[in-house]
Amino acid sequence: MKKKKLSIRLRKHWELYVMIAPAFFYILIFHYIPIHGLLGAFENYKPHKGFFGSDWVGLQHFRKFFQTNAFWTVVPNTVKLSLYGLIAGFPLPIVLAMCLNYIPSLKFKKLVQNVTYAPHFISLIVMVSMINNFLGVNYGLVNNIREAFGLGREQFLTDAGLFPHIYVWTGVWQGVGWGSIVYISALAGVDPELHESARIDGASILQRIRHIDFPAILPLAVTMLIMNAGHIMSVGFDKIYLMQNSLNLSASEVISTYVYKQGLGSSNYGYATAVGLFTAIVNLIMLVIVNTISRRLSETSLW
Repeated sequence: MKKKKLSIRLRKHWELYVMIAPAFFYILIFHYIPIHGLLGAFENYKPHKGFFGSDWVGLQHFRKFFQTNAFWTVVPNTVKLSLYGLIAGFPLPIVLAMCLNYIPSLKFKKLVQNVTYAPHFISLIVMVSMINNFLGVNYGLVNNIREAFGLGREQFLTDAGLFPHIYVWTGVWQGVGWGSIVYISALAGVDPELHESARIDGASILQRIRHIDFPAILPLAVTMLIMNAGHIMSVGFDKIYLMQNSLNLSASEVISTYVYKQGLGSSNYGYATAVGLFTAIVNLIMLVIVNTISRRLSETSLW
C-alpha cells in the first residue's frame, strides 16, 4: 500500500522530485558517501592499504594533537579569528539593511546596494592581491601615502599583531553587502501600515526601528547567529593560506591550514583526519549549546 502511495506521489509531483534531485545527489555523493573516510582518524592510514587495510591506532592521533605545541597555537588562533569575525561582521549587515530601508531616494538606495554587493563577487585570489597592493611594504598604496607625508613604511603584512585585523575587516568589507540581503528581504515583509501608524503617532525613525523593524528581523538574526555558532572552529582556508607567511605564522596558523600541511604536505593523513574530526565535533557541540540556549530564552531555534 505504501509503495502504491509513493508511486502515485512520484507520478503526480514528478516535476518537484526532478527539481530536488540535483541537490539530493550532491549531498549524497559529496557529504554522505565520504563519511567512511572518518575511519582514517582512528588508523595509521596508508593510501595503498585503504581504509580497511590500514593499522588501527584508536585515539592515538587525538592524544598526539592535544599534547603537541601546535594545539595551543592553532586552536586559540582559530577561535580568536572566528569570534572576532563574528563580533565585527554579524551586526553590520543588520545595520546596513536598516539604513537602506529608510533611504528615501530609490536611485541612491540602488546605488548603495550595488556598491556594497560588488565586493562579494571578487575572488579570494583577487582579494588577496588587492590587500598586497594596498598594504605591501615596497609598492603598497597605503605605504606610498605614508611616505608622501613623511612617515615611515610599515610592515603590515608581516606583522602578526595586525594580521587578525586585516583578515577580519577585509572580510567584513567583502561580505557586509551580501549579508544584508536576507535582512532587507525580512524588512520588506513588514506591514507598511505599522510604520504609517507610528509616523502618525509621532514616532521617530529610531523608535520605529526599535519597536517595528528590530522585532521583525530578530528571529532571522537569531537563526543566523545559531548557524554561525556551528562554524566557530572553521575559519576559511583559502584566504588565510594566501595571506600567510613565515613572519605572521604565529597569528595566521589555524586548524584548516594546519590540517592541510599535515595531510597533503606531510602525508599524515590519519592525523589530519583526526584534527578535522575534532573540529567538526566541537562545531556540533557549539551548535547544540547555542540552539538550546536560544530555544530556552526565545521561541527561535533550528530544532
